[in-house]
Amino acid sequence: MHIALGGCLKAPPVEYGRTADTGGHIAYVLGAALAGAARPGGRSTVITRAIDAPALGAIYARPREILGTRAEIVRLKTANRGYLTKEALEAEIPSFTEALLAYLEASPRPDVIHAHFADAAEAALAARDRFGIPVIYTAHSLAADKRVATGSGQGLDGRLAREAHAIAEADAVIVSSRDEAERQIGLYPGARLGRVHRVMPGIVPNEAGTGEIARARALLAPHLRDLEKPLILAIARPVAKKNLPELVEIYARMPGLREVANLAIFAGQRDGPEDGPEEQRSVIGGLIAAVERHGLGGSIALPERHDPADVPGLYALAASSGGIFANPAVTEPFGLTLLEAAAAGLPVVATSHGGPRDIVELLGHGRIADPRDRVAFGGAMLELLKDSAGRTEAAGRGRRRSARWSWAHYAERHAAICDGLRRAPPPRPAPTAMLMSDIDNTLTGSLPAATRFTDWAGRRGSTLFAVATGRSLSEARFVLASWRLPEPDLFVTSVGSEIWLRDASGTPVLSTAFASSITEGWEPDAVEAALSDLPGLVPQPAIEARAWKRSYFAEPGVVSHVRRRLAARGLSAHVVHSHGRLLDILPERAGKGAALRWVREHFDIPELLCIAAGDSGNDLCLLGAARCGIVVANHSDELNALPPRDELFRAGRPYADGVLEGLARFGQVAS
Repeated sequence: MHIALGGCLKAPPVEYGRTADTGGHIAYVLGAALAGAARPGGRSTVITRAIDAPALGAIYARPREILGTRAEIVRLKTANRGYLTKEALEAEIPSFTEALLAYLEASPRPDVIHAHFADAAEAALAARDRFGIPVIYTAHSLAADKRVATGSGQGLDGRLAREAHAIAEADAVIVSSRDEAERQIGLYPGARLGRVHRVMPGIVPNEAGTGEIARARALLAPHLRDLEKPLILAIARPVAKKNLPELVEIYARMPGLREVANLAIFAGQRDGPEDGPEEQRSVIGGLIAAVERHGLGGSIALPERHDPADVPGLYALAASSGGIFANPAVTEPFGLTLLEAAAAGLPVVATSHGGPRDIVELLGHGRIADPRDRVAFGGAMLELLKDSAGRTEAAGRGRRRSARWSWAHYAERHAAICDGLRRAPPPRPAPTAMLMSDIDNTLTGSLPAATRFTDWAGRRGSTLFAVATGRSLSEARFVLASWRLPEPDLFVTSVGSEIWLRDASGTPVLSTAFASSITEGWEPDAVEAALSDLPGLVPQPAIEARAWKRSYFAEPGVVSHVRRRLAARGLSAHVVHSHGRLLDILPERAGKGAALRWVREHFDIPELLCIAAGDSGNDLCLLGAARCGIVVANHSDELNALPPRDELFRAGRPYADGVLEGLARFGQVAS
């Protein structure tokens, strides 16, 4: 069961922009529900409020609506039958909760409830208290992040409290981006990161034909003088955080930009500038004022209305014109339009704040920039528009890579999370042996090999399976799921500076005992200060920094200078260089090797039966700490420095097949 209260929710075609709250979360809810119902034995119900507002249409008051095979929308009557904005919904939560409990009392109950936004989570958690139904929470947009981005929390106290409660109490939290998983959720003190799962949503493929493109041209023709120019396209709700008036300012002020491209902004549906709630009127008024102030008539299109069926044609028109998609949001939790643009072969320039950083990194279909820096954002747009070859490459990458993120794949991950909530994990036997393996290019790299490794993991008996990775917990889980690899019995993350053990429910929990064992002498602020002016050393993005890790980009020749600089300042640290350019600085007692020794002692596993597998420089101490080591055939040159020993096996096969070859060598699988 999915619960979503905000906006105008109906079966497709959805009237996106019909109200300021009718946005991307509805596409998410419907996509998740339909994909879940399409799985064997699946069924989905979407619960929302009944809205009796004739101006919006009779459909929103209908008690039931067929969504698809084994999927439906149910609208519950509450005390206030009118349309309510996101802010006004707060007063209606008690009435909706009462209606939901009555519905569940009289209906077959779902296995799991997935609440979208904190207002729905409040009702879902009440249902869990009454009926014992597990709850998944997806925030979509968090008030704490809005407060950080805007510098103001005015009017957000109630929402912040509900979000904090939902994050602390939900049985699982599903997010779309790394930024949500590691930064935004972490802004709430009750967050339990082991319950957070990053699952990329899908998109509904919409291949626009010549008819749709012609319709898009006709939509823009009344507004633009020269339809042959490349088109900068923006599609967003008319709310302040989408920052649309600033996009007009950037377009107007960046020298050369208006000469090479048109700009089209689709900001919801309206009958005029005074239509809609105050925030929408403010945004639309700001757009119109900016166009008039800069004399941009004929270069900018601000259509008041468009049909959802127009959107594929707009993406295709922008792509065929040599244009780009722009997302200038102050902060963007995810950015589903960026996936849609990728699928249409339309390169993007997107905000560097929030989920777009992850999307653009994964898909490689454009650039990110800070929209508060007009020169940076405008320059990124102008450069991409002028770089024909780069735009073509970005468009191709976007098309290819976006195909990986389907709703079917989302539903597969969602079902696995639901199964984990419904059933307690089976008890594992006391470990008598251990495999601790790196992930990237050790277990990943070949899907058939990963499948064979998954089969081994299912038959491993009393062998403890752990992963040791430079990635964070959320990213490690994301990569394993992407390769359909099994989750391990425990995670060693952030280059051996964190260990995540599982509690009775199977949830990863950070080991405070290991943390205590490595903390003494760790001075991260002093490390940063000591290295701040060292040539050839560039800090990695802030999200890579962890409590016990600082990360940089560095060429091999810089590593010795880093060690000397730290020693000169009297700072004890473990310096790890890998993949030729990644440098991680950890507490002196941390590292993958230290983590392996801690796990071995914690579980009392015989040293002779501890096996490690890796492929790169950050696995050196791991392979050195284990009695038995496996070096996969695709290893980097950094592992050539490992001294030969009888228990160090250099596999003839790459990736997970090399791990399996080594396991057979050490008696853990049949040859």
